[in-house]
Amino acid sequence: MYYLKTEHSFDSAHFLQGYDGKCRNIHGHRWRVVATMKAESLKNSGQERGMVLDFGDFKRDLKAMVDFYDHAFLIEAGSLSKKLYEALIEEDFKLIELPFRPTAENMAKYFYDQLSKQYPMDLLEVYETPNNCASYRGEHHE
Repeated sequence: MYYLKTEHSFDSAHFLQGYDGKCRNIHGHRWRVVATMKAESLKNSGQERGMVLDFGDFKRDLKAMVDFYDHAFLIEAGSLSKKLYEALIEEDFKLIELPFRPTAENMAKYFYDQLSKQYPMDLLEVYETPNNCASYRGEHHE
């Protein structure tokens, strides 16, 4: 089995509604997303002969996906009061509503699922800090 790994980072803020701890407050992270895909064989012809794929494609697609979240406030849908939500929109803040709580674990699964539409993914890791990481590996992992 061959594995290709690439990574990209983004900066954003979030909070965890209903959490009894520091993370209930708005805070930011430098999120580091490390994507690993797998392939059983290499291409045997053309310009990509001897490769799984062009690394540039994998890097570009991860970067495009992750850049969307850069310098945004990630919120779980329905987690802000209507008044606060409208005030942030009025001030032209970049809010991204997610259908899940914006934890590293949920972000790892979300990014994995998105990349799996294009690539045979193996593992997706999301670091909230340099020392803390959540990983997701799909159910069909061999």
